[in-house]
Amino acid sequence: MTLSALPSESISVSAAVRQRSRQGLRERAMQPPKAIAMGDSLIYGYGDPDGGGWVERLRRQWMRPEQAGPILYNLGVRGDGVSQVLQRWEAEFFCRGELRNRQPDILLLSVGVNDSARLGKPDGKNFTDFDGYCSALTELLARARQQCPVWMVGMIPVEEARMPFFECFYYSHAEQYRYKEAAKQMCCERQIPYLDLFDLWLARGSNWRSARMCPDGLHPNTVGYESILQDVSAWWGSFPNM
Repeated sequence: MTLSALPSESISVSAAVRQRSRQGLRERAMQPPKAIAMGDSLIYGYGDPDGGGWVERLRRQWMRPEQAGPILYNLGVRGDGVSQVLQRWEAEFFCRGELRNRQPDILLLSVGVNDSARLGKPDGKNFTDFDGYCSALTELLARARQQCPVWMVGMIPVEEARMPFFECFYYSHAEQYRYKEAAKQMCCERQIPYLDLFDLWLARGSNWRSARMCPDGLHPNTVGYESILQDVSAWWGSFPNM
């Protein structure tokens, strides 16, 4: 049957479907990209009463009319390890579709420092045993990448002399290095961008780091979060079309 022989009703319905499809594409193109940031206190911004952390600072920056950027949701939870982020990943991701069930376009992930802590004593068990950490992070990265691109922001080095945290959590550079190297390798194998803040901050010296840490030795202070934002912005800007 030729097009001219089709019933006029079928033609009008088909045209309406095409029109709605084009309208949906236009509406989608007009909306800014949407990003979610998930992880622990480094995402949440604990320790920065002035700016709310690097994610909040970035969110405010992206809200400026002259420098509009993605819509950014801060989904950080203090104390979270990789298993906790994995457990809440889907619920957090799939409830961020504001318009026509549109889902986020990118995930900024930062997790691992809490997993690396040793409990009770310097040689106690890790909060998350190393194999369990690798397994959970592998699953998280795989599931997240099925939905959107993933970018991972690594942990910063703690102030070892100020440990233990809360008199029971022993963080150390040795354990941090072991966990972050595993995450870095996983990201490399999957072509996921990874920002190695641990190595960056260590290279800048102990005096530089101490000026950017809270007295607890674990969380950045206001200046520290400003420095993280500078590092993230330079890293983000190094990729084309970002």
